[in-house]
Amino acid sequence: MVDFQVERTVPLSVEDAWRRLTDWSRHGDVVPFTRVLVRTPPPTRAGTVFVARSGFGPLAFDDRMEVTGWQPPTADDPGRCRLEKRGRVVLGWAEIEVRPRPGGRTRVIWREELRVRFLPSLFDPLLRVSAGSVFGRAADRLLRTP
Repeated sequence: MVDFQVERTVPLSVEDAWRRLTDWSRHGDVVPFTRVLVRTPPPTRAGTVFVARSGFGPLAFDDRMEVTGWQPPTADDPGRCRLEKRGRVVLGWAEIEVRPRPGGRTRVIWREELRVRFLPSLFDPLLRVSAGSVFGRAADRLLRTP
């Protein structure tokens, strides 16, 4: 199992950063070779389920996720979302947090603990670096695109 953290400070309001990061179907637009299907009706809340299908043909797999914590940002509190990864291949959790910063900016913290079933721990360092890179680029693209 690997853990990693992506942090960004962006020139967006907390509400706008939150909206961009928690629009689950948009994640398929920014993660290579992936499409995302939201399985529950809107709005997002604890209990929302979505599936990220990644890969090609017989090498594709589903990363099933459920929102288990949902606290949109308010004037006084940061926004926090927790996802549990419950797929056959990908397990673990992710947390997304948005906090206001001076000058109308927002601090984004994306933490993740990731385990890929059948992948020996020998590959953990490579998985940590590649997952951090992929999710860092995904966060950057989500935050840049309205």
